[in-house]
Parts: sequence; structure tokens; C-alpha cells
Amino acid sequence: MLDKPAELLARDREWRALADFALNPALGASLGLVYGRRRQGKTFMLELLSLAAGGFMFTASQLYGQENLRALSEAYRAYTGTEDPVRFATWQEAIDALLRLGERDGRPTLVVLDEFPYLLADEPALPSLIQTALSPMSRAMRDSRTRLILCGSAMTTMRQLLVGTAPLRGRAVLEMNLAPLDFRGAARLWRLDDDPDAAFRVHSLVGGTPAYVGMSGGLIADGDVDGWVHRGLLNPLSAMFREGNVLLYEQPELVDETLYFSVLNAIAGGACRRSEIAGRLSRSDAALTHPLAVLEEVRLIERVEDALVARRPVYRIAEPLIRFHQLVTRPREAAIAALGGDRIWPGVRDTVAAKIHGPHFEELCRQWTLVYAADASRGGFANQVRSATISCREHQQGHELDVVALSENAFERDRVTAIGEAKSGGGPVGVAELARLDHLRDLVPPAKVTDPPRLVLFSRSGFTPNLLARAKTRPDLELIDIDRLYRGD
Repeated sequence: MLDKPAELLARDREWRALADFALNPALGASLGLVYGRRRQGKTFMLELLSLAAGGFMFTASQLYGQENLRALSEAYRAYTGTEDPVRFATWQEAIDALLRLGERDGRPTLVVLDEFPYLLADEPALPSLIQTALSPMSRAMRDSRTRLILCGSAMTTMRQLLVGTAPLRGRAVLEMNLAPLDFRGAARLWRLDDDPDAAFRVHSLVGGTPAYVGMSGGLIADGDVDGWVHRGLLNPLSAMFREGNVLLYEQPELVDETLYFSVLNAIAGGACRRSEIAGRLSRSDAALTHPLAVLEEVRLIERVEDALVARRPVYRIAEPLIRFHQLVTRPREAAIAALGGDRIWPGVRDTVAAKIHGPHFEELCRQWTLVYAADASRGGFANQVRSATISCREHQQGHELDVVALSENAFERDRVTAIGEAKSGGGPVGVAELARLDHLRDLVPPAKVTDPPRLVLFSRSGFTPNLLARAKTRPDLELIDIDRLYRGD
């Protein structure tokens, strides 16, 4: 086993999977794919893996013609230590040579081809060449222990390598979509473990993309999130200022940027259903099918079903920086450039609190319930956590439920194990919110319940003394503050 390097924060599961792949002693070459949006640390992690495993790594560039093949030839010569010049005449020759690296010493040899989509631009037949080289009766499968990883940031291009009738379908044994760090991983990344509220505020604005630490000026001193925003996110001279634009423009799948910006702006502004988005854009529902699917494919938005009613999905921004850019930066670019971020920031606090902190806190509470909560805290085993709108005859309206924990198992009916409310602002949560949650529990459809669901109240600002006292007499109630959200179960 390769120990995870100290430089790599979080990513424990990903490192174990890559190390197991790289060190697999079985005879026969094997193929893996690693992909994800830019700046998630794919190249960094694979560089560390290559160093630890003594492997070969080549990062392609946007070069013309056969330049990448020439560069690969030189990198191969340097890795093998041969004094003779190496000049691969074709990509077929290069692939065969790389797979033969795993024939030496009877040990597995890691080979990484980074920025693989650039190589496809040079040779579109590469997937077919690799398919042939990895056929069941090939030399590579009989004699080699090469562990070949193809890595890239063009997510649709990388996914299409393994779908449908694609040549490499059925060949890969590893497929890793490297997502941003979750909120606890991001807290460690920013070294804000001891200041969970600052960690929350940072994550709500830029999410868990590792490269954003350096791009925004480095770590945050003494929890000064406002100063960090002035110097980075709202500084026209910072690389972060237009990163929200860059995230969109660097996706080759998005050919009509104006339409995609409009869709993102509508969702960030609170239009969460397709009909609401269509209304904001004055378009038909059908006209949004493709742009919504593409934005979901590149993980800038997510489509989430209602926890209690089938086929009633909502759309949410999946990348916090997009939401910040759409709500704060983009409408005020000229003013920020003229006046400076420190003068603009105080005027947008209400927008940030209502449209960024509020929805983001709700999402983190759902993540906590699914990933970090003990079964006792969420009423038992739960493998789905979503929001819901629940009908109420008494009040003649639908009530929003921020957290609904579900146990979904084959051949059994879905069971609600817990329901919860999440409050990001407005002071400590009191007994009125508990009364509301009691009421909503009574409205959960009986078909979804076997035992009364557990009640969970989340509050970024803590709880009133009355509610804390009441909780001691309510074994069906969990109170989750920001410290427990980041540190407890």
C-alpha cells in the first residue's frame, strides 16, 4: 500500500482506489479513467501517485500536429533511461511501447496520460488503438502489468470514452470523477477546522475546489473572511474575479453562453423548478431540456427529486462560485472596478445571507445527514436525503422541508427516518421551530412511515435556552449547531 502523501489533503478514498489500481499485481494490463472539472487537483494527485509508485506520467499540451507524439517520445526516453533517441512514428507504436513498460521485473508499472483530450485532437483513433492493445488475447493482457490511466478535464469527452458503443466500453476497471472537496474536506484545506463558521462562509462562496486557495491569495488569517473577499473575490486584479465566467467558457459543451448564463442566473436567483426557470427566460419548458441537461452533465447544476412526491424535481446550483458570480459579481462588475470590493461588499450582505448562506446551509445539512450523521441521529439507516414540499390543508399551502432522510431498499417501500429544518440566520432557533416541525411530521404521508420520524433542527446561530431545555425531555429530537455540523455525528 502507498501511504498518502502529507501534501494531499483529504481525498483518502480516492488515493486508496488509485493506489490499489497502481499496485495490483495481477498479470494483464488494466485501464483506468480519472476526470473532473479543472482545478480539482487531478494532475497533482496523479503526479504524487506516479512519484510514489515509480510510474511514468506524460501531460499533453495544446500542440499542433505530431508535437505531442514527439514530446511523449522524449519523456519515454528519459523515463527508461536509454541513451538512444526515441522517435515514435505512430500512436500505435507509442501505445504498444507504453504497455510493454509493464513487462519489466514482474511488477506493475503505472502509466498516466494526462490531458488525454488533447491527444484525441491529434489522433481521434486513440481509443480504438487502446481497445485493440487491450483485447483479451493481446500481448498486453498476456505479458504486461501496465496500469494505464487516462486523465482529462473535458468531462463529456472523457465520459464518452466508456458509453454506448465507444471502443473502450468494458475495458476500464477504474472510473473516477474527481469532485470538489466536501465542506469538511474544504475546512481542512483552508485550515479553518477550528473556526467552523468561517469555514462555512468560505465554502458557501467558493466551494471545495483546491486551486482556489492559491488563486484567491492564500489562507485566511484570523478568520477575516470579509478581508479575504475584498482582496480576492471582489478584486478585479485577482484571478478569482472572473472565475465564474471562466468555469462556463472552458466547458466545450456550452456553445450558447448567453443562454447558459441566463439559466444559471435564474436558478441562483431562486427559480428552482423548470417552469419557473422557463418563466424567467420567457421560453417554453421544452426549450430548456438541452441546456439543463448539459449544465447537469458538467456538474454546474444538479437535479434533485422531491423526497415525498415523484417526478417533481428541483434544480440547484452545484458550484458555489457560480452562484456568487451570478448574484454578486456579474451584476456589479463596473461598480466593483470603479469603487473597489470593500465598498461594494457591505451593500450585498442581505443578498449573500438570503440567497447564498441560506440555501448553502440547507445543502450542508442534507450532506451531514447522509454522510456524517450516526444512525441514532437520523432515526436509523438512510441512503437518501433530499428536500420536499409537503401539502397542508390546515394552512392551505405547501410547506418546505429542508431535510428528509429516507431509507430506500429494493422490494421494500421507502421509509422516512427523519425530517429536519435548517436555519442559517435570524438568531438562535427556538421552540416555535420545534412546534412547526412537529406539525410537519404529522403531514408526512402514512405510507412513508413505519415509526415516527426523528426531528432534527439545524442552526448556524445556536438555540434558545427554552429549546435546549425542551430537548432534554424530547428523545425524538436532535439539535445540530455549526460545531456539530463540522465535527460531530
